[in-house]
Parts: sequence; structure tokens; C-alpha cells
Amino acid sequence: MNIVEIFQKGGVTMIPLLLLSILALGTSIERLWFWFNVLTQGKAIANQVLEAAQRDWLIATELARRSYEQPIGRFLYSPLQLREPDPEVFRLALESAADEELSLMRRGDKILEAVIALSPLLGLLGTVLGLIISLGNIRLGELGRASTAGVTTGIGEALISTATGLIVAIATAAFYRLFQAFLFGQVKLFRRAGNELEMLYRQKWAEQQLLPKVNEAHVPEKLDKPEKLDEAVPKLEREETIEPVSEPPASSS
Repeated sequence: MNIVEIFQKGGVTMIPLLLLSILALGTSIERLWFWFNVLTQGKAIANQVLEAAQRDWLIATELARRSYEQPIGRFLYSPLQLREPDPEVFRLALESAADEELSLMRRGDKILEAVIALSPLLGLLGTVLGLIISLGNIRLGELGRASTAGVTTGIGEALISTATGLIVAIATAAFYRLFQAFLFGQVKLFRRAGNELEMLYRQKWAEQQLLPKVNEAHVPEKLDKPEKLDEAVPKLEREETIEPVSEPPASSS
């Protein structure tokens, strides 16, 4: 039997099964292309940005901006584009960007889940309908005769829809689990890159807060009351210029 004959003998449920298979195939191809770009560039972008952040934050920001088309680039650029944020604000920017990017990575999962759930049910429905038609042609007076041989053939053809539904569901589930594994790997990458970037920024923030205190500690102390010193110097000069007064001679008695 060729494909056309299989679809004809599978019953009416073969049409929605065909549509579901096309939908699952298109979604799987789009997701494969997406994950191919992400997996080949994501880790390299994260390493470049983190290495640059250890030397110069402006360079790290520019590298993340150039990689904005990649999820990891948008994730790292979200907090870096802020101007001197508080460490808690920096952390919140990382968390919000991670939630948004990971939700975008799950795009298409609902379609695959629907195909996995509906395909076996449609296949089973086609089989039940085929059995109803086949068993409806059986007559009690013709049991055991050659006319009933077509009934067994009809039952076998009715199982075609069930087999087709299972094939579509199994193939779709394989791609779905593969994409879930890719997503789990990206979650670990996002967590590692986000934690390292936050740690580097907190170190920078602590150094900036400590620097003014260090500068104040090295400033020489000013005289509390310099005017008293100015007053004391002329007073000492006046004391040096005063000549001692000689005592009057004692009178002779």
C-alpha cells in the first residue's frame, strides 16, 4: 500500500492527524534552527562579556549590546545598560530579563504538547469508528462464511489510524523532550552568567563606596583654631621686647 491508500483506509481521522503532523513538523524545524543558533553562540557570548566585565564595564556593555539578537546577550545587556544602579536593582534587572528570555525559549512547547495529547486520541477514535462500521456489516446468519472475511480486513484497516496517531505522538514527544533538555542547559548557563556578573558588580560597587572614605582618611587634619596661633605670636613678640624694670635703690636709714 502506498501513502494515498493508507490515508483512504485509515478513515476520516487521518485528515486531522495529517494536519497535526504538519504542525508538529513545522514547529520542530523552527525550534531546531532556533536552538542551533543559541547553542553555538550562547556560551561564547557569556564568556566574552564576563571576561570584559573584569577589566572594563563599558566594553562589557558594548559586547552585550552587539549580541542583542541572542537571548544571552539580551539577558546580560538588561542590567548593564543601567547607569550606576544599586546592587539590588541590578539583581532585579537580571531576574526579570531571565524570566522573559526563558519564556520566549518555551515558544512552541504548547503546540507540541497539544499534538502529543491529541494524536493518540484521534487515532483511537478512527479505530473505534472503523470497528463500528465493520461490525455493523456482520450478520448472524452469515457467521463462518466467506462473506465475513471482509470484516477482519476492515478491522485491520481500522487500526491504521491508531498506529498513525501513535507514530505522530511518539515522534513529537521525542522532539519535545530534546527541546526541554536544551532549555535546561540554558537555565544553567543563565544562572551561572547572572551570578558571576552580579558578583563582579557588587565588588565594583563596594570599591566605589569605600574609595571616598579612604581619601578622607589621608587628608591632613586642619588646625582647629588657627586664629589663636596668630594671636599667640604677637603676644610672644611683645613679651620679648619688654625690658625688666629695675628695683629702686633702698633708702639709707
